[in-house]
Order: sequence, then C-alpha cells, then structure tokens
Amino acid sequence: MSKTFGADQGVIVVSNRLPVSLECSGGTCYSSPVSGGLVTALSPVLTVNKGTWIGWSGAPDVEGVDEALRLFSKETGYTLQQVGLTSEQIEKFYFGFTNQIIWPLFHDSQFECNFDPDFWQTYLDVNALFACRTVESGESDDYVWVHDYHLMHVAKYMREAGDNRRTGFFLHIPFPSADSFRRLPWRSELLHGLLEYDQIGFQTLHDRRNFIQAISVLAPHIKVTGRGQVVTAKVGTRSVKIGAFPISIDYKKFYRIARSAAVRTYAQEVHNAFPHKNIVLGVDRLDYTKGIPQRLQAMHKLLTMYPELQGEISLLQVVVPSRATIPLYAKLKKQIERLVGQINGEFSKPGYVPIHYQYRNLAFDELLAYYRASRIALVTPLRDGMNLVAKEYCAANVERNGTLILSEFAGAAAQLRNGAILVNPFDVEGVAAAIHQAYMMEEGERRRRMDRMRESIRKNDIFKWVDSFFASAFTT
Repeated sequence: MSKTFGADQGVIVVSNRLPVSLECSGGTCYSSPVSGGLVTALSPVLTVNKGTWIGWSGAPDVEGVDEALRLFSKETGYTLQQVGLTSEQIEKFYFGFTNQIIWPLFHDSQFECNFDPDFWQTYLDVNALFACRTVESGESDDYVWVHDYHLMHVAKYMREAGDNRRTGFFLHIPFPSADSFRRLPWRSELLHGLLEYDQIGFQTLHDRRNFIQAISVLAPHIKVTGRGQVVTAKVGTRSVKIGAFPISIDYKKFYRIARSAAVRTYAQEVHNAFPHKNIVLGVDRLDYTKGIPQRLQAMHKLLTMYPELQGEISLLQVVVPSRATIPLYAKLKKQIERLVGQINGEFSKPGYVPIHYQYRNLAFDELLAYYRASRIALVTPLRDGMNLVAKEYCAANVERNGTLILSEFAGAAAQLRNGAILVNPFDVEGVAAAIHQAYMMEEGERRRRMDRMRESIRKNDIFKWVDSFFASAFTT
C-alpha cells in the first residue's frame, strides 16, 4: 500500500479494462486475475481502503458477468464495477478512436490515423458512460484516479454531472509534440477535457513539456508556472497539477521468481538449445511502434558487416499477438514473417539459424527464463511511453552479465542511460554496431552497467510510482 495514502481515504480507479479476465459460456462466466504492474500496485491500496475499480470486463455484455465480478470482488476485498459496451461501441471506441487515431498520433505515426468523426462521437459517448458509473460509485470524498488515453474525458463529464471529487489522470503512452497533436481535428476539446482533472501525470519530462507546449499553442490564456517534477496550470479558478511520474515494475517479484529453481532450469534448457549461447532477445506486442522490422533489418546488417558473427549470435524474437483484426497489424505480421524468412534463407547453415521467431504469448516463468538466458536484450521501439520490458530484463538478469540495448525514444532511456547502450532505432547500421559492441563487451563492464540499472529500478519500483503520484495529489 502507498505510504502517502491513508487508510481512511477512499479511492476509485477507472481504466479501460478491469483487472480480470473472463470466460463466458452458457450464461456462466469464470474470472481470473490479470497480472501486470498496475494491478500489482493498486490492488493493495484498493483492498485496504475497500475501494472500487471501474472498467470494461473485456467480454460482451452477456448474462453471468456481474455475478462473476461479484465473486471476484469478494475474494479481493475491493469492488469491481463493469461498464458494459455494445459491439458497435467496442468497434468504434476501442478499435476505432483509441487504436486508429490516438495510438498512432501519440506515437508520432500520424499517417496511420483514421480521423473518422463517428469514432470521435463514440469515444465521447463511452467516456460519458464511464463517468456516469464513476459518479454513481463510492463516497463523496473518494479520490478518483483515471488511467490512460481511452478515458481522457471522464473528469469533464463528472463535473458536468455535479461531481467535484478530486481527480487524477495518468497517461501511460507518450504525449506528442504540439505540431503532431494539432493534426487531431478535436485537439482543443481533448486538451480542455484533460484540464478538467486536478492532476495530470506523464511518463517523462519530455511528455510533460509536449503537453505544456500544446497548452501554449491551443490555449495561450492558460498560464503554467513552477519548476521541478510538478508544475501548475491555472485554469479559470482551478489549479491543475502537471507532473512527470515514470512508471516501473515490481522489482522484488521479478528478482525473486527469476532466481527460482524452475526458472533457472528452464533458462538452462534455452541455453542448451543454442549451441553458441549468444542470444539476443526481443519481446514485443505486435505493433508498428515497436520497431520490429527495423530490428530485423539491423540483424541483417550485423551479419553482413561482421561476418565473423555468423554462427555465433542469434536473435530470439517473440511477438505477442495483438489487435489482429486491424488490417495494419495483419500487414505488419506478414512483413515480419517475410523478413525473418529472407534473413534465415540467406544466413542459415547446418546447426545455425540467425532468427528464431515466435508468435505467441509467453507464460511468466517462461518469459523470465528467456530474460535469464539472453546475453543481450534488444529493446528498440520507434516510440514508447516507458517500455517495461527493459526494466524487467534488468530485474531478471540475476547473473548480472547481460547487456541492454535501448531505444533513445523509449521513456525508460532517461532512467537507464547510465547502463544501457542507447540507439536510434531508425539507424539500422547504428543498431548493428551496438549489437557488436555488446557482444564484444568485457564481463566487468557488463556487470557495472547492469548493476547501475538494477539499483535504479530497485529504488524506483512500481510502489514508489504510486507513492509519488499520491504524494503530489495530496500536497497543497
């Protein structure tokens, strides 16, 4: 539980998805908890405060969902409240506005945006539904913490309904430059919707600067003052705090389980499957922001520039299925598979395959074993709010001999720059050179770099993130 959040203070968490996975059949639904840093950090706060988590269940609005959520709430000690969505709302709100407009726009991929006005209207309608459920929930003095780009208008609709409880918002993805943000047809409405919150949190100071620049361009009458982690915008008679709060992981959990006998055994099996034992690891959701094609091209360049590494080093690339119904993602999957085939066709030889490609989900122990077994982690998104894979790799690297190659456009770069090799993911020759540098690096330097990163992540874990957000929210 957060040290700065009292047990007598109620809290409501609002996010697009509830922290539960449901399987429904014949009018009966079964629930299972969803793992993840946000759930790990917030569940204790909600349990102690008998709080509420509001979101969509991820399942169609069918009979049996409410009973499954009631039973789950009884086990956890906090309440789950579902916001039911129709198939049309899911299509236009989730697959439409958030995934075809906000996601590419905020990740500087604006040419993939589909500015369909119907998407915008459905986004507003769904935000109003979430706000309505929030207004009906909890007590009059509860703190309402809303998460991510799906729900930027919730505070606005709460205020219109007369609910003036304190609200906070955290954006888990990047905030774009003012020039990129201006491409959004509803830029002013979205900006002012965000400014209805009492506190707005971003991953990095760079994201916060972009937001403040958007204010100066689109709402120059709003003045922002202050210095340090949190600054203040004067919006009418209200003061809105704007801060940078880099999210993290449960370091102790990753470290503890990575050291377990089961993970150690699995990691050894992975080692044994690679005779040369020089594994470069990539783990990403299927998404065009992750830079997977560019990474594959860098591997091709590596094996061309440094032919002595042929037979000595392999990329183990895991792609986790995501948003497969969106045509752009299906096209990306085909592109990745084509590149893998081309590279393996050119450089494979008996006993050696340069790219080991997996398109599937990994169990938690399996993921940690991959982290332990890999000499190098290649984390090269084109743009990322934070990228927790980089931090997970370091926490699970219990031998302390791995090397992290990290995109300078990932939010994690600001924290891990003293240990990681930073690269421009668009520079395939530069990434290839970085892999060669990591391969040639002496063990002593590898350990020094890894120790610096691990200590930073240990001190600034997911619980420190919750504490810092609440400390700011409740400081006058």
